[in-house]
Amino acid sequence: MKLHDLKSAPGARVKRIRKGQGTGSGKGKTAGRGHKGQKARSGGGVRPGFEGGQMPLQRRMPKRGFYNPFSKKIIAINISQLNRFADGDVVTPETLLAARVIKKTADGVKILGEGNLEKSLTVIAHAFSKSAEEKIVAAGGKTEVI
Repeated sequence: MKLHDLKSAPGARVKRIRKGQGTGSGKGKTAGRGHKGQKARSGGGVRPGFEGGQMPLQRRMPKRGFYNPFSKKIIAINISQLNRFADGDVVTPETLLAARVIKKTADGVKILGEGNLEKSLTVIAHAFSKSAEEKIVAAGGKTEVI
């Protein structure tokens, strides 16, 4: 097969319709816009969602929910996920990122108490649950709040 043998798939290349090219073209005179009216004028037509003066669907639906612009996105991880670190390591949000325990730090990292900790670690995070703090200390580690 050579370059001059290549053909596009049937229906892939459709000739565009040229409006207003005389009455014989089938799209002449009014160019497919009909006679007069708002949609026949240049720049005419209605905005998206306009329903001819009827109350639009967007306004008929009840408002729902609330977006708090001051909310903080806290990344929570369980204590059992800290077992991958070596005994005596210092665990910070940066080391959690490097070890791919979390994808991003967002507005803070909180350590939760689900599971067991078998290693003595120094954990530095933005927040700790009470049970997580107790389990880290019980395993011989320390907690620090950033």
